[in-house]
Amino acid sequence: MSTPKIAPKVAPKIAVVTGGGSGLGRVMATALLDAGHRVVVAGRTRASLESVDGADPFVADVTDADAVAALFDHVRSAYGRLDLLVNNAGVFGPAAGVASVSDEDWQAVVDTNLTGSFRCAREAFRIMAGQDPRGGRIVNNGSISAHVPRPDAVAYTATKHAITGLTKALALEGRAHDIAVSQIDIGNAATEMTAGFGSGTRQADGTLRPEPTMDAAHVGELVAYMAALPLSANVQFVTLMATNMPYVGRG
Repeated sequence: MSTPKIAPKVAPKIAVVTGGGSGLGRVMATALLDAGHRVVVAGRTRASLESVDGADPFVADVTDADAVAALFDHVRSAYGRLDLLVNNAGVFGPAAGVASVSDEDWQAVVDTNLTGSFRCAREAFRIMAGQDPRGGRIVNNGSISAHVPRPDAVAYTATKHAITGLTKALALEGRAHDIAVSQIDIGNAATEMTAGFGSGTRQADGTLRPEPTMDAAHVGELVAYMAALPLSANVQFVTLMATNMPYVGRG
């Protein structure tokens, strides 16, 4: 009996990963590079972007509309097409109750997580809809917080719920242009952000309890699998999480 294929083999694709210099963005960019794709990593810090071996670093802050436009202009001029956008750039914002969140704090999270993702998707649509062969794929980084909140995370939770609406709207509009749009909701992947989870993180009842994490490499493997699918198939929504983290029944 032959071994089933994990993913179909495809020609190298041109990909953009925002927030690609660190954390999950770096993991996803590396997995795509390992799969043979050409990857533009975008972010705010040149040194971290340049440390992603084999990637094309481009300094761009997704809260800056001109910087986003320049990023995708670079993709057009350097590669002539775009096959995959991973909307990964995001910030958590202040860990504080709603009464303590300032307008500035709220807006900073919205500008990065939601508006930044919208801007990048808009530019990707403009390229993907008009290129030949037509189409492409967009993967939005949602979060477990797109479903259920952590305590003291009102801005992050609101933007991640909004990413689900953005994903659905883009997926609907993308049908006419052969653009497949997905959302990956990640829970407790081991990165710098979750480094302290093993010693205790705040729960809904106010206590601090340790939470398990999973190897972040699994996130990269999943994104590489999604990138390898033909545009006739789409993983619309997927949750990838540490098996024993508090999610089902959280709170």
